[in-house]
Amino acid sequence: MIEAELKARVHAPEQVVRRLDERATARIEVYRDTYYDRADGSLEEAGEELRVRTVHGADGTRTVLTYKGAVVDEGSGSKPEHETRVEDAEQAHAILRGLGYVELIAFEKRCRNYEFEAYGRRMLATLVRVPEIDGTFLEVETLVGEDHVATALDNVRAVLAELGIGAEDLTLETYTGAVAARRG
Repeated sequence: MIEAELKARVHAPEQVVRRLDERATARIEVYRDTYYDRADGSLEEAGEELRVRTVHGADGTRTVLTYKGAVVDEGSGSKPEHETRVEDAEQAHAILRGLGYVELIAFEKRCRNYEFEAYGRRMLATLVRVPEIDGTFLEVETLVGEDHVATALDNVRAVLAELGIGAEDLTLETYTGAVAARRG
């Protein structure tokens, strides 16, 4: 499946929260993301990602292992995504290290997640704050087959517009890149 996703900088977070609260109930979570690469940096060079994410929320803690392939839509940065839940975060990290992967970067994301239907699709809208970088971001995504990416992205743009987010607010900046730059 392709994660058809757009990310934007949010200039009026309170307004976006109000509009999202009208659509769905927020799920407040803190993500601890650790990205891995091969020792030669070939995953990052190819635009691929390998991540262990531990999510802490009101319903408990869960960990997921995610692989994202190379970008299939340059304008949005949308990528194929394969994700599975893992029982033990420390064992997932140990397995990746044992296979020769090295930690690329780790950081925390504070998220306010909303799941809802729009345009006949399951959507996930996430307001994001990363303590190490300035600003609030909004990600809106839906999972689709490769043949439906363009239409899905049009639907995501429409949802963003309904939330008061315009094309001028969109960004391809990655959290990993922003955090790495901040750490210098």
